[in-house]
Amino acid sequence: MIYLDNSATTKPEASVLKSFEKVSTDFFANPSSIHPLGGESEKLLHQAKDQAAKLLEVARSEIVFTSGGTEGNNLAIKGIALEHQHRGKHIITTAVEHASVYEACKSLEKLGFNITYLPVNQDGIINVNDLQAAIQDDTILISIMHVNSELGSIQPIKEVGAITKKYPKLFFHVDHVQGLGKVPLSLKDSGIDLCTMSGHKIHGLKGTGLLYIRNRTTLFPLFHGGAQEQAKRSGTENLAGAVSFVRALRLILERERTHKHELLQMQQYIRKELEKLPDVFVNTPLHAAPHIINFSVPGVKPEVLIHLLAENDIYISTKSACSSKQTDESKILAACGLPKKRTTSALRVSLTYTNTMEELQQFMGILRRNIQQLKKVME
Repeated sequence: MIYLDNSATTKPEASVLKSFEKVSTDFFANPSSIHPLGGESEKLLHQAKDQAAKLLEVARSEIVFTSGGTEGNNLAIKGIALEHQHRGKHIITTAVEHASVYEACKSLEKLGFNITYLPVNQDGIINVNDLQAAIQDDTILISIMHVNSELGSIQPIKEVGAITKKYPKLFFHVDHVQGLGKVPLSLKDSGIDLCTMSGHKIHGLKGTGLLYIRNRTTLFPLFHGGAQEQAKRSGTENLAGAVSFVRALRLILERERTHKHELLQMQQYIRKELEKLPDVFVNTPLHAAPHIINFSVPGVKPEVLIHLLAENDIYISTKSACSSKQTDESKILAACGLPKKRTTSALRVSLTYTNTMEELQQFMGILRRNIQQLKKVME
């Protein structure tokens, strides 16, 4: 099998699975229980938070374990909006966000919030001058993804953070789900108040994740009940999930430091080979994240190519997994102003550190053959 759909999900690391199993077996007690077994679980939870905080260079109190990206994004956006609506009801985001941000903003519009969706250029990147101009007296939140899940475009988070520092009453949230372990992002002194991460994108487990919430940032919680996670995320803690997430985080950050160049080399190889093919367009900009390459084959239904590749045990995708079963057109590529023949024929290859150049050479050979055969049939 050649698996090239790592932006949808990654294969869990064996050691991550092992840690999940061990914690589930040996520390099954509820961390909120006051007996000694509960105390041991609580101690392990604190250790996991300490480790996550150290890896991310933040304080332990700024770590909240979640069920993943969708929960983290919803908690950040709705939590800020509902808690601080007395200050204002204006939120700024972009036209190319993941569905969990876009739909969260749409739901707030129904509650009377006013959302500005910043446009992007052909590379899928906002203009910071547009952002600056969009800030109003009643703006309470800016929510911008770090790395785009379909294109791999990198947003100017550092510049946005510098702008938001000028507005002490304005919160800045970053969806870092696709960038984690691939494109460095410093949280310390960055102007970022909230940052979403997900476990299953970094060889962790589905249903695990983390939301960084900068100290003194108050949220209206999505769940009420037991007041776990400093009352920001009630519910019995997924201790095994938290421990396994931290292990996955440690491993992916190590790989980012030691193997990022190899990831970039593989992406550049695919780009170069795709650019040799007639009537194939590479949509991912040159200076993008090193693990995503999006391309269009106009005139060929992407689903057909995906099924032909799957017959050879090769797996790629059309767009973000959370949008892949919706209409044919990519909302992200359309927002970039690309013509319809490209927005309706896009495919995404997403890599991880365990992919090899040999896999990609095999993939490109089969892709090239399939495209040629399909075009002959259409002639």
